[in-house]
Amino acid sequence: MHIIVKETYEDMSRKAAQIIAELVRSKPDCVLGLATGGTPIGTYRELIRLHQEGLDFSQVRTFNLDEYLGISRDMDKPYHEDQSYSRFMYEELFRHINIREENTHVPDGRASDPEAFCQAYEQAIRDAGGIDLQLLGIGGDGHWGFNEPGTSLDSRTHVEPLTQQTLDDNYEAFYKAAGIPREKMPDHAITMGIGTILEARSLLMLANGEKKAAIIARALEGPVSADVTASAIQLYSGEATVVLDQAAASALKSK
Repeated sequence: MHIIVKETYEDMSRKAAQIIAELVRSKPDCVLGLATGGTPIGTYRELIRLHQEGLDFSQVRTFNLDEYLGISRDMDKPYHEDQSYSRFMYEELFRHINIREENTHVPDGRASDPEAFCQAYEQAIRDAGGIDLQLLGIGGDGHWGFNEPGTSLDSRTHVEPLTQQTLDDNYEAFYKAAGIPREKMPDHAITMGIGTILEARSLLMLANGEKKAAIIARALEGPVSADVTASAIQLYSGEATVVLDQAAASALKSK
């Protein structure tokens, strides 16, 4: 595991985008695993800037980690009323770069048979040759994707009930600002499993801010446990890079 500590969120985001851009340049048809949430927005904005300077995404394929169950992108709604992760990716990255829509994959929150969809999503990743680089954040309780505490570390893409902490965190970060009542927030999600994530050929995990310092220390230096699903990074046999700002790295014993 390679841990990179940058001074600021902006520095962290530039470094993460540089790592992704290097892969895109060296393997134009690479498969990227992408994440949503506040943390990767800076990375996506830097990738957009690099695209404006010539970075080509026309052959890149992407698979997103997760999506809320029961919703999907609705282009008839204003952005602030559509909290689907599909819409998030469209607004924050896809519409700004030359990626082909058919090459982007986000779990279908309105799948008529979610369990069958989860199996099909796994197959689609295999058919694409697997994920070359999986971008990851980390939840306040240490989860990857929507793999909440207690999720098996060999889990595959599945439907996950969301914990109260995740519901509270995501409501404050996204739904409250949009004026959407709490009771309309989905309480289940489709997510890649930990086992699925660990099959990627490389991992790139990001975290910023003092609020993430304690959980980053548990994930990177504490015991490997299903209670902190991101601690599975310690089991990873491939190339894992963690990029943090100074605040998120502040509780690490070894830098």
